[in-house]
Amino acid sequence: MTTTQTRAIDNGVNVAALLGAREALAAQPPAARFQWRASSEWLHGTHSRATVEGFHGLGAEQKHRRAYRYDTDHPEVFAAADNGATPVEMVLVGLAGCLTAGVAAVAQNRQIALHSVKATLEGDMDLRGILGIGDQTRNGFEAIRVHYEIDADATQAEIEALVAQSQKRSAVFDIVTNPTDVAVTARKRV
Repeated sequence: MTTTQTRAIDNGVNVAALLGAREALAAQPPAARFQWRASSEWLHGTHSRATVEGFHGLGAEQKHRRAYRYDTDHPEVFAAADNGATPVEMVLVGLAGCLTAGVAAVAQNRQIALHSVKATLEGDMDLRGILGIGDQTRNGFEAIRVHYEIDADATQAEIEALVAQSQKRSAVFDIVTNPTDVAVTARKRV
């Protein structure tokens, strides 16, 4: 008689809680409406500091365990002080974080043990757009490439399926690949 031992897979994602949230929010659509927030304060030159702390979700105001702060700036090649990543690099960071979290969650749900996951992102941009050199050049990324190196107890096809499902459900992937209405207002501070 042969006995098979099943090993519990733990990639650090509480899939039961995620599936429970999915079920609860399907039954209560208004609770699924979230509002994420960030504030930014100019410090000097092209250096700003953004803060993320509170958000609205599950029908009430929520807070992170602590405030998170992110400095953005431009590199010295732009005659700046290089006090932080550029804002466009932060977009790549957000995309990497969202897709990688998805890979971990999908792997956990499919009982695939991850040993390492590394994403490398590249975004191509022609700076003539933001510098106002010609109206035909886009200000933002022309292309973004995401490459994963994943060590997991899985076949190549299963790894590709993990990444595809993560991409399908990624909020940041959706944000950078689809138009989003953005309203900008300004008023003099008194």
